[in-house]
Amino acid sequence: MKHPIAHLFDGHDDVQAEIDARAADPADHLAETARLIEGRHPKRLALTVTEVIEETASTRTFRLRRPDGSDLPPFLAGQYVAVFTDGTNRPYAISSSPSRLDRYDLTVRRVPGGRVSNHLIDTVAVGDVLTTSGPMGTFHHNPLFHGEDVVFLAGGSGVVPAMSMIREIADDRLGRRFHLIYGSRNVDDVIFRDELDALAADHPDLRVDHVIGEPDPSWAGPTGLLTSGIISTLAGPLDGRMVYVCGPQALYPYALDQLTALGHPRRRIRFEANGAPARPEAQPHWPSDADPAEEVTVTFRGRSFRTPRSRPLLDALEDQGVRPEAACRSGECSLCRVRVRKGDVHNAQEAQLRLSDATSGHVHSCVAYPLTDLELDL
Repeated sequence: MKHPIAHLFDGHDDVQAEIDARAADPADHLAETARLIEGRHPKRLALTVTEVIEETASTRTFRLRRPDGSDLPPFLAGQYVAVFTDGTNRPYAISSSPSRLDRYDLTVRRVPGGRVSNHLIDTVAVGDVLTTSGPMGTFHHNPLFHGEDVVFLAGGSGVVPAMSMIREIADDRLGRRFHLIYGSRNVDDVIFRDELDALAADHPDLRVDHVIGEPDPSWAGPTGLLTSGIISTLAGPLDGRMVYVCGPQALYPYALDQLTALGHPRRRIRFEANGAPARPEAQPHWPSDADPAEEVTVTFRGRSFRTPRSRPLLDALEDQGVRPEAACRSGECSLCRVRVRKGDVHNAQEAQLRLSDATSGHVHSCVAYPLTDLELDL
């Protein structure tokens, strides 16, 4: 008897035959599928540090490989892995090319007072094992939506995902035009300078312009900030090109203002998620009567503790030895979602909340700040 929906698409009978065959097969296809998914999208990886490369006085690249030397899970240029250490985790973009799956290169710049960056730079050595997530993130090139003519505005260590994209273009001879405009404080702060300049010289579709904020007398190139004038002078008319932006948090609103002044549409600008806001009380929807330094009480599973309003819930929970699943720590990936049963929180502008979260009470704990006493479901 003909299946009642067989007429809806070509090849139905072949697909139905495969379904019927699998249903009759005693093999555990669910377990097989789970193994395939874990191989491509592992929750955790234990990787050995095989090289530590000094990029600048404040920046190191940690080259990570599998202990058995086998290939790592594939990733898209621009993606990151979360590194788990010292009771917490932080996301670090992969700087190596996705064409080289024998390793992940993680390039880390020291952050003043930074818990994980300083720990990695000061203590991790060749032979150490780091635990990471699998590759994650949406800040990567999509030729269908982004086209093949890209401008990338980078500041400081924001050049790391751009480096992966550039290395992939060079390795695979991709027909993609890529213009990096890279702002650094001084000449000694420029990460990957020699390699970037060499790749740009060898590949006509790659262009790299360095902009130095505090130049010494020997610097003859562009200086200052990544202003609309600098962008226009170096990149020319942006037209329909996609513009990527990655760098310190202060770069994002500034770059948006500069690009908007050039008439570039918001839909043609992509920002990399880059951590929780340093001053959530500066956001316009923070209640004016909520002192960020004042402490409130957070209760979960019969336990209670005090924490300042200005501390993200995820960090506050980690202070108590509680480790919710987390990766991006920027409000994007949603792994750290918790449910607020009682009380009010400030959801930072960075939070990519679901439409149902307002009803269910779920928040992204990495960018949620307790305004009142809270009761949580974890």
